Amino acid sequence: VSFTGELGFEVNVPAAYGASIWKVVHAAVDALDGAAYGTETMHVLRAEKGYIIVGQETDGTVTADDAGLSWAVGKSKTDFVGRRSMLRPALNRPGRKQLVGLRSRDGATVVEEGAQLLAQGVAGARSFGHVTSSYFSATLGHPIALAMLADGRSQIGATVYATAANAGVAAIAVEVTQPVFFDREGHRLAT
Repeated sequence: VSFTGELGFEVNVPAAYGASIWKVVHAAVDALDGAAYGTETMHVLRAEKGYIIVGQETDGTVTADDAGLSWAVGKSKTDFVGRRSMLRPALNRPGRKQLVGLRSRDGATVVEEGAQLLAQGVAGARSFGHVTSSYFSATLGHPIALAMLADGRSQIGATVYATAANAGVAAIAVEVTQPVFFDREGHRLAT
């Protein structure tokens, strides 16, 4: 299991051994051409892989299918905790918001987390989604974002508009993409 989609390890030791273990692990990682990284990098890496943060990409209304995780639900089980809720009509209706990726059309603008997504870049347009995470990806060389968008999977390739916090700035044109931007096959977890 990896939060970042990269091969990595979590090491837990008593605090008294922390400094000496860090030195040994850091030397071994350097020898393998690896790197330690901080929390901002961790968030960019996980967004590049389309990995969600519960409470950021999700809330109490998002289902496994909305988040693109229906593969993780055991469909052969006749009963499990949450099954009854998953069968409710409101949680299966067309038009639900689904997790998607976004890429700014200009290739440079990082859209703001929380920005509303509009079908047209004009004031007063109805919002049909919102940006949940947004970063500049050094690996890809351009900004990326994750969002929840009504009928999102059917909108892949479409242009929508993200609102800007600065009232003097026009809405930002973004392309709807798959939520996985990098290493879709997951090869980096195996190497």
